Amino acid sequence: MRISPESLEAFAQAASLGSFSAAARRLGKSQSTISEAIARLEIDLGVTLFDRSAKSPVLSEAGQGLLHHANAVLGATEQLQQAAYALSAGLEPRVTLVLSDAYQSAHYSARLNELATRFPELEFECIFAEHDDIIDLISSGRGTLGLLPVAGAHPPEIGRATVAERAEFAVFVGNSHPLAGRERVELDQLVQHRALRLNTLKGKRQPTDDLPDATERSWIAPNYLILLDLAVLGFGWASLPRWLVDNYGAGRLSELQVPGWPRQQALEVIWSRHQPLGPAASWLRQALLGHD
Repeated sequence: MRISPESLEAFAQAASLGSFSAAARRLGKSQSTISEAIARLEIDLGVTLFDRSAKSPVLSEAGQGLLHHANAVLGATEQLQQAAYALSAGLEPRVTLVLSDAYQSAHYSARLNELATRFPELEFECIFAEHDDIIDLISSGRGTLGLLPVAGAHPPEIGRATVAERAEFAVFVGNSHPLAGRERVELDQLVQHRALRLNTLKGKRQPTDDLPDATERSWIAPNYLILLDLAVLGFGWASLPRWLVDNYGAGRLSELQVPGWPRQQALEVIWSRHQPLGPAASWLRQALLGHD
């Protein structure tokens, strides 16, 4: 039995997006092509992957059990393609790294110095964004690699790997804020004051932020640096990466002793399985993971 990678991709995308039409749009194919690919896969596997009795297809029990294996096969295929491409391809003209403000590594500048030494003709671009905005930039091909906090599932075309470094987040307010200087702040006290929250262009809140909503309407911004400035000005409290506060808010912000905080946040590198990585991007991905 030979299983088509296109059928597996159609299955994974339809399962992720919840509809055959959405999968067709994502893959640039017609809905009938996606439906036929999934039907062929069901015949090859001898199981029904989707319950089609409702308005939108729903994964069957068999589909739920096989989805993990389908994603594993797609991941292995992508790794084979990436390895072959890296061996056969010349240097790519540009690598674009999309970074979250949460990421900071003592080794980052050394890795960039080695990148410049190894690939002197490479054009390197760095963009700062957060969460869903990073995923969109990678999915669209605008970004080559993304570095961001681990936060739930990604679309099937996104590859991911956890980096060695972790980000520490804590809750901060400006020194003039009413909560500044208290030995301990309970959640019911925190909720009485305005929250400053990360909200990307797609409306995705920061993954570390399970703190309560304030009674006043939250103020939102697309990156942590703006949230830091708002906190310094006394407009509310925010959960922020500690390295960012140490570098840009030292002496102007007070850390709140909130139950469960500070906390560590895992970070990951992501890339698109639809955009093969060239030699420079492949090397940088491994370097960021600590496997250089």
